[in-house]
Amino acid sequence: MAKAPDFTKTFQEMIAKFPVDTSSFQDAFKSQTALGEKMAKVALAAAERSTEITSQWAKDTIARMGELASSKDEPAEYAKAVSDFATAAAEMAAEHMAAFAEVAKKVQMDTVDLMLTAGKDLASDAQKAAETATRETQAAVKKAAAAAASAAKV
Repeated sequence: MAKAPDFTKTFQEMIAKFPVDTSSFQDAFKSQTALGEKMAKVALAAAERSTEITSQWAKDTIARMGELASSKDEPAEYAKAVSDFATAAAEMAAEHMAAFAEVAKKVQMDTVDLMLTAGKDLASDAQKAAETATRETQAAVKKAAAAAASAAKV
């Protein structure tokens, strides 16, 4: 009776000859952490500026409240003080909201710039990795085919 050949060793040798390059994983990890660091800096700068705007808005409001809280001689002066406070509060709100909009616009522009740069870098790295993997795989397939052919002769 004919005995079927054992291809276990042949397949193990063939798999062992396929290259596994972990440097591409390491490069991808480094790129991701660099992008994360840059994005964190953008977010932290925006948070810092937003906090400054909020703090200034609160200081301005408190200063105006002092004028509103002072005693007046005539009842009409109270109405005028409230009216002046409301007008000033509306102006402050418009001013500070515009400052928040500038922060948001800067964050958006910085984020788009980072993503475009990361996309270009990623595409370039992917192309290089694909070319390298193709060359190495073709070489490994040729070696594996040669090993399988020599094992089949045995």
